[in-house]
Amino acid sequence: MRALELTAHWPVPNVAAAVVLPDGSVAATGDCSRQFHAASITKMLVGWAHLVAAEEGTLALDTPVGQESCTVRHLLAHAGGYGFDGAGPIAPPGKRRIYSNTGIEIAAAALARAAEMPFAAYLREAVLAPLAMTASALSGSAAHSLHSTVDDLVRFVGELTAPRLVSEASAQAYRSVQFPGLPGLVPGVGRYEDCVWGLGAEIRGDKQPHWTGTRNSPATFGHFGGAGTLLWVDPGVRVALIALTDRRFDEWSADALQLWPALSDAVLAEVDR
Repeated sequence: MRALELTAHWPVPNVAAAVVLPDGSVAATGDCSRQFHAASITKMLVGWAHLVAAEEGTLALDTPVGQESCTVRHLLAHAGGYGFDGAGPIAPPGKRRIYSNTGIEIAAAALARAAEMPFAAYLREAVLAPLAMTASALSGSAAHSLHSTVDDLVRFVGELTAPRLVSEASAQAYRSVQFPGLPGLVPGVGRYEDCVWGLGAEIRGDKQPHWTGTRNSPATFGHFGGAGTLLWVDPGVRVALIALTDRRFDEWSADALQLWPALSDAVLAEVDR
């Protein structure tokens, strides 16, 4: 795929990328077996693990967790009222979209208690092993400590688009707006009056500017990571993009916020031809 040639000009030491096409075939560039720090893409897998837990009866999404009136659902959707980092809440639940590593960690800890095993072990047994993501492992915070490969994340995209581990109803909830109408920000990108989010995945909505492309539909869902990584799925056209690098986002954010949308638009334009 010619669009992927754009990654050769990114100001990063190493990059691997793949496009999952509507027929399920994959176009790729770079060493897709190389392990990268996925950073906040981790949150997408955490959300999926919670869907598995909810369906097997281990921990319901509306279980109270954290501060009063807060639930697992609030935490996965960054609506729990917790700050980016730090143990204590800074707002009531369901009032603002406050992007929060703490909230994700609280949700993961609740699942670990309910499952009576470390969260990393639950993630491995519930998601990574069934999807044959053998090169992926969580070693630290559930908010940002997954290391993975493009090959493994292609397998995860396959689950996102044709779920086997959860029901279609759960998959639909994952990529649907939770607590609509909440103002908030996407760190490093912008502040929005309606900062829409799903259950561990960001939803594009009408956010502008954005790290996905202008051709991406509002239904596009995914995440980018502070390690210079991104993953999105556009269900309208059944296309997904994964790109992993080893240069921190904050070191090239001004470039990334031009290069990432340009790549996304080039991918979708090529698919549309």
